[in-house]
Amino acid sequence: MEYIDLDVWKQSRRIVTTIYELTGKFPKEEQFGLTSQMRRSAISIPSNIAEGCVRRTSKDTLQFLHIARGSLYELETQLYLTLDLNYIDYKEHKITDEQITICKKLLNGFMNYYKKQKL
Repeated sequence: MEYIDLDVWKQSRRIVTTIYELTGKFPKEEQFGLTSQMRRSAISIPSNIAEGCVRRTSKDTLQFLHIARGSLYELETQLYLTLDLNYIDYKEHKITDEQITICKKLLNGFMNYYKKQKL
């Protein structure tokens, strides 16, 4: 199976789109702050899943999946900060947080599956 067929990769791409839409509404002074950081975190998720899937060893693959998971949790924290700063409303936060939760479950499941398959 190629990484582009993975549900976790597809879900992480949806998150990138959502984050770009949300951050496009942020104040201009955040362009080099939260906007940039959230976009980098979001992009890191599908990118590291893809890179991990083409690695030759299971240890390397899992390392990239761990990086993707770290970026996902980083993005989750940044999302809470945007709520605290009133850059997004509760409804936008809830919808995006649900997408992140789905992705966390898919990524954790994929990592567990991968660990079992490669042992």
